[in-house]
Amino acid sequence: MKITKLTAALLVAGFAFGAQAATYQPGTYTEKVNGHNAAFTVKVTVSKNKIEKIEYPDNLETIGVGRVALDTLSKKIIDRQSLGVDNVTGATISSFALKGAVKKALEQAKVSKADMAALQKNSEKYTALPDEIKTQVVIVGGGSGLAAAIAAQQAGAKVIVLEKLGLLGGSTNVSEGALNAADPERQGKQGIEDSIQKHYEQTMKGGHDIGTPELVHYLTENALPTLHWMESLGVKFKPEVGTATGALWQRSHYPVTPSGNSYIRVYQKYIADHAKDMTVYTDMTVESLIKDKNGRIIGVTAKDGHTGKVTKFMASNGVVVATGGFGANVALRQKVNTGVFKDYDLGKGIGCTNFSKSAQGAGIEMGEKVGANVIGMSDIQVHPCGTPGTGLMEMVRTSGRNRVFINEQGNRFVNEGAARDVLAKAIFAQPHSTYYVLVNHLRYPSLDWVDANGAKMKDMIDLGRVVSAPTLDELAKKLNMPVENLKKSIADYNAVVEGKAKDALGFQANNKADKVMTEGPWYACKKVPTVHHTMGGLQINTKAQVLDKNGKVIPGLYAAGETTGGIHGSNRLGGNAIADIMVFGRTAGTNAAQNK
Repeated sequence: MKITKLTAALLVAGFAFGAQAATYQPGTYTEKVNGHNAAFTVKVTVSKNKIEKIEYPDNLETIGVGRVALDTLSKKIIDRQSLGVDNVTGATISSFALKGAVKKALEQAKVSKADMAALQKNSEKYTALPDEIKTQVVIVGGGSGLAAAIAAQQAGAKVIVLEKLGLLGGSTNVSEGALNAADPERQGKQGIEDSIQKHYEQTMKGGHDIGTPELVHYLTENALPTLHWMESLGVKFKPEVGTATGALWQRSHYPVTPSGNSYIRVYQKYIADHAKDMTVYTDMTVESLIKDKNGRIIGVTAKDGHTGKVTKFMASNGVVVATGGFGANVALRQKVNTGVFKDYDLGKGIGCTNFSKSAQGAGIEMGEKVGANVIGMSDIQVHPCGTPGTGLMEMVRTSGRNRVFINEQGNRFVNEGAARDVLAKAIFAQPHSTYYVLVNHLRYPSLDWVDANGAKMKDMIDLGRVVSAPTLDELAKKLNMPVENLKKSIADYNAVVEGKAKDALGFQANNKADKVMTEGPWYACKKVPTVHHTMGGLQINTKAQVLDKNGKVIPGLYAAGETTGGIHGSNRLGGNAIADIMVFGRTAGTNAAQNK
């Protein structure tokens, strides 16, 4: 059983050191390997009988995912002097890449075949858990689950977190981390007019006015207090707010460090600092909710991914389900796709931005089996920022401003500030259902400038993901598109920003960050639509209590995040997901602890 009691570095317990020391030719050996995001170099330093150091300085693996795997496995390899270590679930490609590179480096160090065979012998040892473990609150799942866990502990409860992956935080790790909140202090300094009511109205309108009003009110009213709660835990936000893709307004708060993993790192540290009250178990698949004879949810059954042992985790106060949506469950999304994107094939040809293993709708299915009502399943959100071939959100992002969407003919085809469903449908209508995000020095002042996601333009170009040119003439030639179309697209866009024209596509330069795009260098990044969020799930009330088909509370059962339905209507605004998981995660944890 792999149990993780979090330290600041998310250490994995269960050491079992390898075989008798191998013999190497001392030195440092390098090996280039293909990672999840790009090729990177692994440097392995060995002495006569020991692997001394493993480095990977130029890796572009995802913060909070692939980099967790690199750090975790390199430490285990060195500590155990063994290659026989398990991959980090959820970061398999990065895990294989590192282990493969280290193996080849050791071969360069003249390790014998016998020693290599011994090095590859599995060194993992797992102890089966007992049949039953008792606590007060059991949390199942990712980013919203960690918010719930901390809130429950702060409310006085002992907490157990069960995570399906080998790392914490789920798909929150790979989000940009935008959190929408009407914030008079930050927005006021930027001259941005906003209010809770405006946030509410735009959320309802963006969701085609079918969101549950009381849930939307609760979300928008508690977004800023929850942001302040996150700051009290150690999260640091940038002083200026931006605009996530499809946010409809400039109220998106971003963490100082890249991506949603910023939140997860803070939460991990909090859990490590409160280990006497909080225990985390990774690689655990929760199979069912346990209901007593009175209809109360009193625990869960979970299967250890390593030993196969099933354990009952009993919760005296409550269970919080926060397992995410079903965006990676192709069969399910095809079955229920009768809403906003019913006219489009969301089959296996469309990627997904979320972790495949966890975005399967497991929590929704478990809830249904104990009588929970499920709403909004027909509405699936497609994001315009997918990477061709994977569907992941990488490279130049569509969030923010000062970017133009052009098709293969060099023409603008949509209001870049529109809601996500409008953007995605417009992209589907273009040749080959693809387009380019076009930016210039306004977004990337230099090739080595690091963007909000921790990426550099130089690396994107080297990977072949971005086409660059000093002028629009040269860019059009590289992209094989009519230069007159490309120039007209930029001219039309600039005319709107300058206030000289009204855009035929509906774009409005109503953001304080909007500037004219006149000079190169220019950068074009190809994009495709990708499944990003599923709006349907378990029906909850403003206490995050799960409701049955008669609208009555299922005692002991709470839910938060993408596992729930009713908050976003049929289309989610960009930046509202992080607000949702934090607001309702915090609410679920607090109420579960207090048994409300």
